[in-house]
Amino acid sequence: MTQDFILANATLVLETETVRGSISINNDRIVALDTGTAVPVGAEDCEGDFVAPGLIELHTDNLERHIHPRPKVDWPHQAAIVAHDAELASVGITTVFDAIRVGSIVSDAGKKYGKYARQIANEILSMRDHGGLKISHHLHLRAEVCSETLIEELAEFGPEDRVGIVSLMDHTPGQRQFSDIEKYRIYMNGKYGLAGQAFEEYVEFLYGLRAKVGEVHERATVDAARRYGAVLASHDDTTATQVAVSAGYGIHLAEFPTTVEAARACHQNDIANIMGGPNLVRGGSHSGNVAAIDLADLDLLDIISSDYVPASLLLGAVQLGQHWGDMAKGLATVTSTPAKMTNLHDRGRLAPDLQADLIRFRLTEGVPALRAVWSKGQRVA
Repeated sequence: MTQDFILANATLVLETETVRGSISINNDRIVALDTGTAVPVGAEDCEGDFVAPGLIELHTDNLERHIHPRPKVDWPHQAAIVAHDAELASVGITTVFDAIRVGSIVSDAGKKYGKYARQIANEILSMRDHGGLKISHHLHLRAEVCSETLIEELAEFGPEDRVGIVSLMDHTPGQRQFSDIEKYRIYMNGKYGLAGQAFEEYVEFLYGLRAKVGEVHERATVDAARRYGAVLASHDDTTATQVAVSAGYGIHLAEFPTTVEAARACHQNDIANIMGGPNLVRGGSHSGNVAAIDLADLDLLDIISSDYVPASLLLGAVQLGQHWGDMAKGLATVTSTPAKMTNLHDRGRLAPDLQADLIRFRLTEGVPALRAVWSKGQRVA
């Protein structure tokens, strides 16, 4: 169904500047941009509200929260996917790379976590293909290096799945995100109730597993990403040495570098740094790693991910825009830059012929209040 509309008298957030003007939409495309405050007959008067591209989320654990709302509770998956989709639309996200773990532990009942990636991917893709979702969904496979079934799970995916991102995840304790083993102990106790001797045995198990399969799994993940045609990402780089390994693998995205050293090395190797919206909004990392705002001050922050709080994406980008004194630069971290880094050339900017993914918001006491969200020209929130 053809849908034409004009948003007029808006503050348009372009790639490098904001201008007062109007934007015209035909069906699912942007057809024109004009400057000025005029409100043509039939147009919607935005009264100076910001109109920006729809937000692009590269790494979110939000779907897992809907699938497992409580420990040992498995919610009906299709219903969880629809709820996840609706939540993202409600906070201005119009494109998401759903993060799904590949790589499981199946040999030890006490340490077991099972396979689920192929099933969930099938369900997401089916819901998408049948028109059950409001926004654009892509796959992000999180390859758990310290696991037992990674290679066989990677083999279950192919180019036809259009996997957009593959990230190398290494959660072996004592390095990267949990360089401080005591912080890892606190995390595992709080999330899984793992403590005492059981915790010590689990750590030793992971050390042994990493030594046995780590390098083989890293190479297999890099090969799989090439086979899919996906962008490669690293996760929790801490040292320049780790970044050098990432660069050698052809990695272009660094998810949540934990130190200034790693973030600076990423830029020296043309790797874009992704930092968490929650880190930015809260003013620091919950794991005690580098604060996102510190990287922003060093011009080492390129992209924001909402990670585990979807609403943090727009709020974090606006806070960056306010901090930098440049709203266009702040919003670019969640629009044009993630689009460019994942080869989504049809979105992420306000320009003729691009996909009509849009958000309208105004600032209320410095906080962005969403007024409307459009995905492919259709209003979804």
